[in-house]
Amino acid sequence: MATLFVSDLHLEDGRPDSSRLFLEFLAGPAREADALYILGDLFEYWIGDDAISPTAAEVAGALSALSQCDVPIHFMHGNRDFLLGERYAEQARMQLLPEQLVVELHGTPTLLLHGDTLCTDDVEYQAFRRQSRDPAWQAAVLNMSVEERLQMARSAREASSEHMATVSMEIMDVNEEAVLKTFQDAGVQRMIHGHTHRPAFHRHRLPDGTEGERVVLSDWYQGGSYLEVSDSGINPVEL
Repeated sequence: MATLFVSDLHLEDGRPDSSRLFLEFLAGPAREADALYILGDLFEYWIGDDAISPTAAEVAGALSALSQCDVPIHFMHGNRDFLLGERYAEQARMQLLPEQLVVELHGTPTLLLHGDTLCTDDVEYQAFRRQSRDPAWQAAVLNMSVEERLQMARSAREASSEHMATVSMEIMDVNEEAVLKTFQDAGVQRMIHGHTHRPAFHRHRLPDGTEGERVVLSDWYQGGSYLEVSDSGINPVEL
């Protein structure tokens, strides 16, 4: 048995192929898992549990069906779906996780996170992140009408696209000092995250002289994949 990890699916009504692939994954390989962890950006955007899309409703049904097969489902917020709340989580039968969590994976303590907190060189994004995680700001947004929130989401996506077009990929990638500090603060030698859309296995020399392993998950824009962690090791699987 293995623990499975996905992130950065960015599902939305306009990308039915990605949604279909994820539904096939939930009805297939995920049924044999010890647990499934979704490390953020399951959806392209989220404007509140009171305004779920047809895709989100279908995904909730598939996740609920997986949960009823005795596969625990854990969800960590990303930078696109940070407003996803308890109502939808209950509908999908998944557990909401804190922003960072250390779990024991087949004998190895492993830090799980979305990954955006590691990208400290992107000062503009980090300012937005601090604002968007503020409970008062979130409450004010959720108090808006659905149409107002939709327009806000559209504007945010346009601003994000413009930002990505004008900022170098290096700035939007992780900062080495932030990575080392995160390893040290968590007291682990392995972390798994998404966000950067740069799937890879990285090795880091930690401050105590040991080696840390950082595993970056793939996005689902050009297909789909998941990470399988078992007693046999870590294995990325393409769908």
